[in-house]
Amino acid sequence: MYLKITHMNYREEHDSMGMIRVPAEKYWGAQTQRAIENFRIGTEKMPFEVIYALVMVKKASAKANFELEQITAPKFQLIAEVCDEILAGMLDAHFPLLVWQTGSGTQTNMNVNEVIANRANALAIERGIEVSIHPNDDVNRSQSTNDTFPTAMRIATYSVVSDSLIPALDNLVAELLRKAQEFHDIVKTGRTHLMDATPLTLGQEISAWASQVDHGLLSLRNARVHLLELPLGGTAVGSGLNAPDGYDCTVVDILEEMTGVPFVPAANKFEAMASHDALVDVHGAIKRVAVSLMKIANDIRLLGSGPRCGIGELIFPANEPGSSIMPGKVNPTQAEALAMVCAQIMGNDTAVTIAGANGHLQLNANMPVIIRNLIHSATLMTEAANSFAEKTVKGLKASHEQISKHLNNSLMLVTALNTHIGYEKAAEISKLAYEQHLTLKQAALKLKYLSAEDFDRIVDPNKMTGL
Repeated sequence: MYLKITHMNYREEHDSMGMIRVPAEKYWGAQTQRAIENFRIGTEKMPFEVIYALVMVKKASAKANFELEQITAPKFQLIAEVCDEILAGMLDAHFPLLVWQTGSGTQTNMNVNEVIANRANALAIERGIEVSIHPNDDVNRSQSTNDTFPTAMRIATYSVVSDSLIPALDNLVAELLRKAQEFHDIVKTGRTHLMDATPLTLGQEISAWASQVDHGLLSLRNARVHLLELPLGGTAVGSGLNAPDGYDCTVVDILEEMTGVPFVPAANKFEAMASHDALVDVHGAIKRVAVSLMKIANDIRLLGSGPRCGIGELIFPANEPGSSIMPGKVNPTQAEALAMVCAQIMGNDTAVTIAGANGHLQLNANMPVIIRNLIHSATLMTEAANSFAEKTVKGLKASHEQISKHLNNSLMLVTALNTHIGYEKAAEISKLAYEQHLTLKQAALKLKYLSAEDFDRIVDPNKMTGL
């Protein structure tokens, strides 16, 4: 590969397929340019989480190759310096590729290799250092796209899940638990099949939501453990061809030191490269939380419906006007946004599932769509959970008047009588009260099944909550 400036706006680069023109001010090379021209599909760029993870792999690999006497100190130092520039966000404009490319991620791997090499060579020329960095022979030394891209996928996923998503969900659980404690003593009617049921407290109702998210968090924490196994050192198919002895352990140790994450070499590199079950598992855990969050969002929307013509037991924070035509309307906008995010994540999970199942022999050629959807889902859920906690849960209020009205109107309080007068007589009281628009107490007295004193002693909503 060599560079030749042919015009003030372009330069010529050569690779194994011949010459191609590249924008003169860009550090990418021939293979990146071919990808730009050959894959004009969609608008979704490769997530920078993946780019940066790949750059960490390149920096760690350069150090490992230097320690194992595969490259010289000047080459290692230049590669490491450029990697630090990229990780600082200084060269973002040089990574233009879209997600929709070859299924191995080769174009993105080469984009990273070329930018590092060309920037390093520019630094060498500026400083008068007589060294030339090659994107394949030096930056990609001891590697293949087939082990570096899966490694970057795992690093990126572990980072976004651990540093962003889990803290966001922990915060949401904490806000739900605070609200459950605040509403601990508010007795209200329960609802099953969307019909009146026996009482519980509003705090108990909200505690169920917190428990749902908390169980999902446990699943997510357990799923991410498999991500710690890195296939780096497996090269093309998992056998380690062209990697020096000890490279896999050395480079993974360096990555652990760089990130503070306890990464280990994959026990079976063939599995870690031919399949991406670890990523499917993590996205499945994210989808599980999405299922919970949609249920919670829908519950809050139902309980806050009204305010006068619905259930109206919860009062939403008024974050913005709810209607362009109806003055004073307040809508559950945050719950609606959260529900849409959950729907998108469920769709992403379908794509990840299909992509994960469509590996063939020693390679899964669906890696870009897997990691794009995973990063997309984790980012969406992080931001939606933070927004929902801050803009809805924290400001939720209970409508004591509506809650008391519904509770006192509920025919299902009759359930407390089952063990005293039997199911059949209790049902008769409920039916009479419904048909003649009586209270339960009035119906019980009319049927002469209980005294007023016994009814008041037995049918106590506070005692029915189990507190």
